[in-house]
Amino acid sequence: MAPSATNENGHSNGTAKLDFTTFSNTINGKLVPASDGATRHGINPATKKANPPVPVATKKDLDAAVEAGRAAFKKWAKTSVQERREALVKFADALGSLQEEFAQLLTMEQGKPLMFARQEVQSGPAWIKGIGNLDIPEEVVEDNEDRKVITRYTPLGVVGAIVPWNFPVQLACGKITPAVLTGNVIIVKPSPFTPYCDLKIGELAQQFFPPGVVQVLSGDDNLGPWITSHPGIDKISFTGSTVTGKKVMESASKTLKRVTLELGGNDPAIICKSVNIATVAPKIATLAFLNSGQICLCVKRIYIHKDIYNEFRDAMVEHTKTFKVGNGTEDGVFLGPVQNSMQYEKVKGFFDDVEKNGMKMAVGGKVSETGGYFINPTIIDNPKEDSKIVQEEPFGPIVPIMTWSDEDDVVARANDTQMGLGASVWSSDLDEAARIAKQLEAGSVWVNAHIEVSPLVPFGGHKQSGIGSEWGSSGLKHFCNSQSLFLKKKA
Repeated sequence: MAPSATNENGHSNGTAKLDFTTFSNTINGKLVPASDGATRHGINPATKKANPPVPVATKKDLDAAVEAGRAAFKKWAKTSVQERREALVKFADALGSLQEEFAQLLTMEQGKPLMFARQEVQSGPAWIKGIGNLDIPEEVVEDNEDRKVITRYTPLGVVGAIVPWNFPVQLACGKITPAVLTGNVIIVKPSPFTPYCDLKIGELAQQFFPPGVVQVLSGDDNLGPWITSHPGIDKISFTGSTVTGKKVMESASKTLKRVTLELGGNDPAIICKSVNIATVAPKIATLAFLNSGQICLCVKRIYIHKDIYNEFRDAMVEHTKTFKVGNGTEDGVFLGPVQNSMQYEKVKGFFDDVEKNGMKMAVGGKVSETGGYFINPTIIDNPKEDSKIVQEEPFGPIVPIMTWSDEDDVVARANDTQMGLGASVWSSDLDEAARIAKQLEAGSVWVNAHIEVSPLVPFGGHKQSGIGSEWGSSGLKHFCNSQSLFLKKKA
């Protein structure tokens, strides 16, 4: 008999501790192995050594989770928003109390330095409480002597959440919270590269939600397509690459599932000549190489005004040289490894293209083989606009810097991409910065900042960087059906 994560009343008293050495799927409130007993394991990217075994979910397991979810939805959708919110707060507090355990686990599976792993784990409760405190919109669009018309937002049913490997804790929490707050139930599928934290988040959730409300399934590359095509799942929330996002949308279209897609980016940063170089150059270098460049919102194309280009480049180079690369468990490490072998080889391909085309490296260089998937942070000095490093997203620690002199031209170059996730303008002249920022084609645009996100603010991409948005009040609507309720005041 599978161990139960809840008591006979459907909820735990919240006092149980998690065992961070064994990992199970969570289906209908139970911790279970795969139905056929199959397991696989992730790889610690800093050592290339195997992490503990995790289940490989089968179609039978997915069917069981969907069946449990659909049964749970009938009751969960009828609970009050206040009851859901109270469960979310308790869940957030429990996650926060296990910060160090989750951070250590996150560094093991994802590779990011421990200080950044702790920050990500802290963001989990922040996102749960931030989104969980939002009100589900209900809008009175007409109210007169004859009738009242209200736009309501009602839950969809079973949500399938597909979580990427770069921020498995924050993004899982950012999908679980709006789903359950709006009265849905959710099945979370972590990346096969980083299943460990999300499996434990699913286990922890059983202490605060009835069986079937929050379930987590670890699997291989088959599980995603099974989820997106399953007729019992009503909505897909996907974060990942644009290439995979298109496949998700195609699969989901066969059953007309609702979809929210947060996809890749190729974010430009436009540096105006009025900036304080000593202050801004280190910030830009940091924003390019955070998480070893493995953030959809990292600065990926840097346009520096020609009048300050050399000085700004040199300041970036000097700051980049201070970044320590290594195992995330070591003190002072800023860049951990690239997360997996597939991404490592992809990033190496950019280095090969740089070398083949004789581009100049301002700092960094050829990747050498080590015991982990490590790559030194590298800045490419003024490559051509049509080069691979400018046109494509490396998703690794390599970034191009280019010159500009004409405002219309740099805006056109910044917008000349199929991506439109984020962008930023840096200037001491706020009128100039605002003027440029308003012309940029991206879902999030910053002035004198980048990657500053909030659970209260909608997040989504333009063009091929996504469909819909998550977070904020508008993000809640994407987990709902819109219903127009006409109340005639006289029969």
